[in-house]
Amino acid sequence: MRLKRFMDLALVLGSSPFWLPVIALSALAVWVESPGAPVFFTQTRTGKGGKLYSMYKFRSMVPNAEELKAKYAHLNELVWPEFKITNDPRVTKVGRILRRTSIDELPQLFNVIKGEMSLVGPRPADYGPETFKLWQTERLDVLPGLTGLWQVTARGAVDVDVRSRLDIMYIERASIWLDIVILFRTVSAVVNPPGAV
Repeated sequence: MRLKRFMDLALVLGSSPFWLPVIALSALAVWVESPGAPVFFTQTRTGKGGKLYSMYKFRSMVPNAEELKAKYAHLNELVWPEFKITNDPRVTKVGRILRRTSIDELPQLFNVIKGEMSLVGPRPADYGPETFKLWQTERLDVLPGLTGLWQVTARGAVDVDVRSRLDIMYIERASIWLDIVILFRTVSAVVNPPGAV
């Protein structure tokens, strides 16, 4: 566990000269498109042990996106409480670019620095721990990740049960080598994206 944390910090801090300018330019682009609206989007997520924390992303949707969720609920392609719409009408022009390149996820590197997330692990759920089925709670035994096994295998085209099984498969086989493989495959997926997660 300490080695994993050391690797996270070494990779994130060591690469900061590359990702900090990207974050700065992306923040400027979001602000220019909608001045006065928040640049970052924070959302409560479920972390290790069921602890709730604020996860950071670039705002890629209109400022009132959460209020509009009810309006577009009939277009939801996943099983509630999961929510996903292909070509979501709430997404802004800059947001589409950020999502397509996965740059909207970059602010989560600050969550990694704070120790709330790891580079690799189960993706944090945007619903409370009380919503988990008993067998799914194994996902809460480790820190959530910026990327994970299902992102480099099934991407976003599977339901919550399949993703949970892939997350648990990762946890039961976790190793530094597996993390390195997933990170390399994630970089490859970002460079040649088949579609946003």
